[in-house]
Amino acid sequence: MKEVISNLLAKQLGKTNEEILSSLEVPPSPELGDFAFPCFSLAKEFKKNPVIIAQEVASKLKLPEEIEKIQTQGAYVNFFVNKNTLTSNIIKSILSEKDKFGKGKDKEKIMVEFSQANTHKAFHVGHIRGTSIGESISRILEFQGSSVIRANYQGDTGMHVAKWLWNYTKNHPKEKIIADESWIAGIYVDAVKRLAEDLKLQTEVDAINLKLEQGKDKKLVALWKKTRKICLNALEKIYKELNTGFDKYYFESEVEKRGKEIAQELVTKGIAKISEAAAIMDLNPYGLSVWVLLRKDGTVLYSGKDLALVEKKFKDFKLNKYLYIVADEQNLHFQQLFKTLELMGFEGREKCSHIHYGLVRLPTGKMSSRTGDNILYSAFKKEVVDYTKSEIKKRYPNIKDKELKERALKISIAAIKYAMLKQEPNKVIVFTKEDALNFEGNTGPYILYSYARASSIIKKSKKKPNIDKAVGKVDEAESLLIKKLGNFQEVVSQAQKQLNPALIANYSFELSQIFNEFYHASKVVDSDKEEFRLALVQAFRIILKSSMNLLGIDVVEEM
Repeated sequence: MKEVISNLLAKQLGKTNEEILSSLEVPPSPELGDFAFPCFSLAKEFKKNPVIIAQEVASKLKLPEEIEKIQTQGAYVNFFVNKNTLTSNIIKSILSEKDKFGKGKDKEKIMVEFSQANTHKAFHVGHIRGTSIGESISRILEFQGSSVIRANYQGDTGMHVAKWLWNYTKNHPKEKIIADESWIAGIYVDAVKRLAEDLKLQTEVDAINLKLEQGKDKKLVALWKKTRKICLNALEKIYKELNTGFDKYYFESEVEKRGKEIAQELVTKGIAKISEAAAIMDLNPYGLSVWVLLRKDGTVLYSGKDLALVEKKFKDFKLNKYLYIVADEQNLHFQQLFKTLELMGFEGREKCSHIHYGLVRLPTGKMSSRTGDNILYSAFKKEVVDYTKSEIKKRYPNIKDKELKERALKISIAAIKYAMLKQEPNKVIVFTKEDALNFEGNTGPYILYSYARASSIIKKSKKKPNIDKAVGKVDEAESLLIKKLGNFQEVVSQAQKQLNPALIANYSFELSQIFNEFYHASKVVDSDKEEFRLALVQAFRIILKSSMNLLGIDVVEEM
């Protein structure tokens, strides 16, 4: 419909369709029409008051069958779409194209790096946000036609691993190594507490870290490999539950050696320098402080490894963009990384972007895998699943255990992921269990319930959806639903441009609200408009399922 309007205006004003499309707006109130074209930008060109321009444009436009009427409001030309034509165009397209409705035609090749969960630490509720955002952005880009490579860079070496190995070998050597998230996390948290109580113990950890990097201590390396495997297996199970997966895995252990070499090369070239026996990038002239690449003992830090990672990514894949989805507490790190790449003269620096997001906090403060002040994913998931099971059993007391388990997990993951995705990425989330477990309002379960209700309507009817079986005019409840369904393509386009899944999340909620209002206002089964309204219900199911899929959330047929 926007194209019909843009064609009209483009011919009248001597503009391109793209120029008109970029200016078209959706009025804040239905009384002002379905689309509006502001004439302010034309005042200088036509040397007239924009209000006069709007009136002249409106008077000269010939109404096509898709447009019911054209009015002006100040400097705006307002277009009122023919509701029956709009209904036919939108609903027929959705029903015929199904999950392909609204797909874009971009041809970019993009790597999206996200999650970056470290081994030997806990995967807690805070990690869910970055993982969910990365997966959703990947799906949005793919839906718009891009070829996406999902990458995960995991810290399987470094000081945190050294702390874990040190604490286990020194203080817990008799404990059996088990594949339990809370046990693994507990060893690390205990290490941090012990080191805080006696700072001199850090020299022992440094020695472990050096041995691990050198790889000559066979017993230590064997312990590292065994515990590393346990941690990675546990993470894969979590990723599967969160509806995500990766095409390429990168590990710190892979880039450790090359990171050290790059740091030494930068020193040789005079780009980096030695300060108190450490190799550093002095970025103070750019307001970016000092970036340490190598410690005094010659071991490489995360910074040096990141330089090697960029080099490896560019060797592995020739892409248009490389996106890093990382929490905004790493903003300075990425500014330092990108500035160093620039000073190195690294080709492709402009292809790298950091998409940052706010942290997840508890009401008591910041979550931390170091202090143990967090909610483990596994424990939280169990709590949500148990609650969901009890709610399902109330509605379906005779449900079989297998179906109960599968349905409860889907609803629980929807509750958790949606709570992370509905917020603007750059905003901090203060996470409370009560909000995530709420099955009313702007929540994942509410949206799933709306989908299940629509599915129930389709099952109850003995007729087939048919948009051509309209009786009379489209009423207000029907019209609002149709217009919202028609907005899907624009919402996805904006979500792609802004790399913001929250736009789709909140669209899903608003669409569900409008559908529920339609459901209460408009009888479907056994009404004189049954086939027509079934078509609206079916179109709603298709769009809501597509929206939730872009968020990485599975729908359910029954709650």
